[in-house]
Amino acid sequence: MSVQPKPYYRFEDYLAVERESRDERYEYVAGEVFAMTGASFNHNLITTNVIGELRNRLRSKPCSILANDMRLRIEAADACLYPDVMVVCEPPTFHDQRRDVLTNPRVVVEVISPSTEGYDRGAKFALYRSLSSLRHYVLIAQDRLGVDVFTRQADGHWLLEAYDGCPEADVALTAIGCILPVSEIYANVDLTPRPEDQA
Repeated sequence: MSVQPKPYYRFEDYLAVERESRDERYEYVAGEVFAMTGASFNHNLITTNVIGELRNRLRSKPCSILANDMRLRIEAADACLYPDVMVVCEPPTFHDQRRDVLTNPRVVVEVISPSTEGYDRGAKFALYRSLSSLRHYVLIAQDRLGVDVFTRQADGHWLLEAYDGCPEADVALTAIGCILPVSEIYANVDLTPRPEDQA
């Protein structure tokens, strides 16, 4: 039995097609292209809550909050992803003059589901870690009360702070001088298990 080789794409070819696409989005990792699926109601609500809270709390700071339509190029890992939320506090840098592929977020937030959690904690985190600008990687569960903040330490190691089942907790994002109350992250989010919230 022979195994069909996977097609290999150069990043510039992927980006040219991605920029022309109107209906679909794809992520790129080391020559492979992966279609993105739609997100659940909880996923979208949590993302909106986080963006709103970050905007309110960073209003007086030189930071920009970007939603999930901004591409992120990770040159060192030969990847291009669509994080759920990014925060940029330095002048933004871009892959090219089109200014639609960012390269220097300080914070990346992913809202995770049971089906994506392993990838988001493992291989995707490994990609993000190669960003020299990144200081916080935040994972927010959409099916339970749970926020994990990975913070890059001065020696390059990452420290995990977990906020599990604590609606009264405040999530500290020290690299941007910001506190996010868990209660606001999950405002109006119904955590009753439903099959449609698994995507």
